Amino acid sequence: MRAALMRTADVFALLGGAVLIAIVGVTTTNTGAFILDRIGAAAGIDVPGLPGYEDFVQLAISGAALSFFPYCQARRSHVAVELFMERLPLWFQRGADRVWLSVTAAVALFLAYWMVFGMLETRSDDAVTAVLGWTIWPFYLPGILSMALWAAIALAQLSGELDNA
Repeated sequence: MRAALMRTADVFALLGGAVLIAIVGVTTTNTGAFILDRIGAAAGIDVPGLPGYEDFVQLAISGAALSFFPYCQARRSHVAVELFMERLPLWFQRGADRVWLSVTAAVALFLAYWMVFGMLETRSDDAVTAVLGWTIWPFYLPGILSMALWAAIALAQLSGELDNA
């Protein structure tokens, strides 16, 4: 299970990175179009920006941002108060780690739970983006899966099955 969780966290992070690269590419293209439009305005040349740019970025970043949480948890690369904790007894450090792993798993599951309800509500409302008319609810799925994977990794670390990577 350790290998499967680690590989899945890696895949989520890579997919999130690919989406971020796409966002940067679309943003660069859109910005370039606006610059060319300003330059071309004097010559009467119209260079439009990308229609639906904001729709794409809003939906894409929502899933991409959450896809890095499982990777960070798997490598325990989240913020820790090392200077303070390292001065405390080992038994206290281990206990605090177990408490925070439990809290992390609970928060991730809580967020996934409510994201499911948000997705169902968005689906029942037939919500679509303003410009492109894309259906919004499927874009909740990567975030829900990321939260579930984040919780699974924290629980595996809590059980000792997935120790420090």
